[in-house]
Amino acid sequence: MTHPNPSSTPWSEDLRASAQLALACLDLTSLNDADTEVDIARLCAKAQGPFGPVAAVCVWPRLAAFARAQLPAHIAVAAVANFPDGSTDVARAVRDTSEIVQAGAQEVDVVLPYQALMAGEDRVVAQLLEAVRKAAAGLRLKVILESGVLQDPTLIAHASRLSLDAGADFLKTSTGKTAVSATPQAARTMLAAIAADPRANMVGFKPSGGIRTVQDAAIFIAATEELLGRAALSPSRFRLGASSVLTDIEAVLGGKVAPPPAKPGTY
Repeated sequence: MTHPNPSSTPWSEDLRASAQLALACLDLTSLNDADTEVDIARLCAKAQGPFGPVAAVCVWPRLAAFARAQLPAHIAVAAVANFPDGSTDVARAVRDTSEIVQAGAQEVDVVLPYQALMAGEDRVVAQLLEAVRKAAAGLRLKVILESGVLQDPTLIAHASRLSLDAGADFLKTSTGKTAVSATPQAARTMLAAIAADPRANMVGFKPSGGIRTVQDAAIFIAATEELLGRAALSPSRFRLGASSVLTDIEAVLGGKVAPPPAKPGTY
């Protein structure tokens, strides 16, 4: 993709460039318990908007095949596994993953067993992630750390290392189902873990939850560029799990007055 901000202008000041990148890297998501094919059809239509396509749509496994049938090949389908609670039930996580594979989706977003991690049960965490990695062979695997629950940078860094060791293609902050989702502080911890990994130039980062404006997105874009380099700013290595930001993206790209930025601390 052509880089939207070829200059040294900060992303927070070049909102049009930030909006273009955010759109191209957006995982447009619907994970409501009552979602139906009607809801996903609407989501897939939004994924092909007037300013260009998003990177992917993210749905429940039971709706992944339907989403795949609604979309052109260049928009990926992601679906969630072990979601949103991050249980230690390996069989359940593998069952979710197998359903996603059989649906023809391209990406799996799996929740790391974060409660087990907090209890010091590293081997339990590793076993589940390794089983999902094996079941998702050939698909892009994003591991959701639930960083807003882990909170402690040491725990977030440890979860990042376990995920990378298990073969994660992306580290993702949050399910969006907890009180605290993506924060700039957690993002920097996760990005530093990626930068220190032997596969640093292949692994991506996905902040997710609570990103409501292009200004919000620009914070995570800038941090990713700082810690992983400009080459990381493409859909293959940067995603945004932030469906609510699409309205602001389209306002910025359409030259309309955008809503005011979210207040600090609401990411």
